[in-house]
Amino acid sequence: MSEPVLFSAYAPGRVELLGNHTDYNEGVVLGAAIDRGLTVCGSKRADGMILIESSTMGRLEINASALRPLAENRWANYVLGVADELSFPAEGFSIEITGDLPAGCGLSSSAALELATALFLLKLQQRTLAPMDIAKACQRAEHRFAGVQSGLLDQVTSLFGRADHAVYFDARTEEVRTIPFPKGLALVIAESGEKRELAKGDYNARREETRAAAAALQVRALRDVTSSELSKRTDLPDLLQRRARHIVEENERVWRALDALAAGDGAAFGALMNASHESSRQNFENSTPLLDQLVSIAQQLPGVLGSRLTGGGFGGATITLCEQSAAEAVAAELSRRYSEASKMTSRVMVSRIADGAR
Repeated sequence: MSEPVLFSAYAPGRVELLGNHTDYNEGVVLGAAIDRGLTVCGSKRADGMILIESSTMGRLEINASALRPLAENRWANYVLGVADELSFPAEGFSIEITGDLPAGCGLSSSAALELATALFLLKLQQRTLAPMDIAKACQRAEHRFAGVQSGLLDQVTSLFGRADHAVYFDARTEEVRTIPFPKGLALVIAESGEKRELAKGDYNARREETRAAAAALQVRALRDVTSSELSKRTDLPDLLQRRARHIVEENERVWRALDALAAGDGAAFGALMNASHESSRQNFENSTPLLDQLVSIAQQLPGVLGSRLTGGGFGGATITLCEQSAAEAVAAELSRRYSEASKMTSRVMVSRIADGAR
């Protein structure tokens, strides 16, 4: 009896550089794929079962003809949702998930798992899909099976990532551009030790609040409002005013960041990151005391240009822009000072901007 043919696919995690919660508001985002990710490796099987194994998450077997969101083993919903979205035939498959991308810390392990699964299943079926269609299938899987009403930032950045380039994504026009990142700069990722569980409702609540703000302003999306226009609207409830201000000004920060990247101006880019975090803290309230502590410590270190939370917030990680020559010292000192101040152990890593899924 011949051995089953093995296929594999890899997708990286991502950092959101600027553009916090703007994607589902038809706005613009800057992200980057990182040099940590997940690999899905496996084969077809003929018994109609799906087997998913992970050394960190566990083992699950389910009938391929009865795909449904699971209340337990929720981590497997990212795989099952993609299989359902791609209408995978009922013969089933076995996969093993490996990698060095931690879950629940704001680096988009969920999107990496979705994309690696999608590319694996397409290879298994000898099918092709346009990259944006793959990203959208993964997003729909996250909506339907994981219950997180996410935008497309995570999937697009992981899929279209390019080494030493930022990924610019316009969620309204679906334009994707890769933009050279200035030389001599480095990114330092710091985990707060506070796990994020977006499916618990904070993320979806912010989505509803920004939608309500757009409705109150009588626009299709907050993309259609400028900060000067918003400042004249004193009729919005305070909560909606602050939520709208965050999104409107985040879009403007992304557009200004494009000029900073074109000029190779790391200091200007870092200042925009600092402003973004302050808005997350005050206006969007998706930061936490531990994230604030990481950002505050980083901003005081020599060679640091800017720091902010990355991704959805409510825990997770921060991203710090610094001079490349100072990166290792920044990472070590940030880890030391944070552990001392918070009594939490933080994994802090210098990250390279890497290629996307393959």
